Amino acid sequence: MAFLWIPFFIALHFSTAVESSHCAVNGFPIVRNISEIPQDNYGRQGLSHITVAGSALHGFKEIEVWLQTFAPGARTPIHRHSCEEIFVVLKGSGTLYLASNSHKNYPGSPQEFPIFKNSTFFVPVNDAHQVWNTNEHEDLQVLVVISRPPVKVFIYGDWNMPHTATRLKFPYYWDEACYQTSPTKDEL
Repeated sequence: MAFLWIPFFIALHFSTAVESSHCAVNGFPIVRNISEIPQDNYGRQGLSHITVAGSALHGFKEIEVWLQTFAPGARTPIHRHSCEEIFVVLKGSGTLYLASNSHKNYPGSPQEFPIFKNSTFFVPVNDAHQVWNTNEHEDLQVLVVISRPPVKVFIYGDWNMPHTATRLKFPYYWDEACYQTSPTKDEL
């Protein structure tokens, strides 16, 4: 009769182990509810970040997907990275600042692009940029897809800061808890 309890204790053990860590490289379910995925602001006022599918968190090798919400006035730092980035605006409006001439010694004056619900935009590799919720009344929510994760971010103090003076942030805030210095092999 005691052996009937074994499956219960095994299930209890595995459910506790999965819930105790959000770094689920080997325990990533196929279907998930976004409202149940951990979110954090990582010390950035007005930001809500959810890693929907990530390299450090879930073991993805080619892409990473984020859901980010910016409160009115919230923005990213001026930054660049060596990956492509695609945004889909789900809610709200704001401004993309993009320095396409980032390949000089410093980014220089950025172009301003209005972004709005149902718009999509991309940021080319190594172009300095900033996303800013310039709408005073509504959150800006974007779905973000990046290539070549985990992302290495170079942060600028202003648009005229030389590239050589930027601050490298790696692993980035949402990858810190799960990043492993020795990557897993992807060969068969």
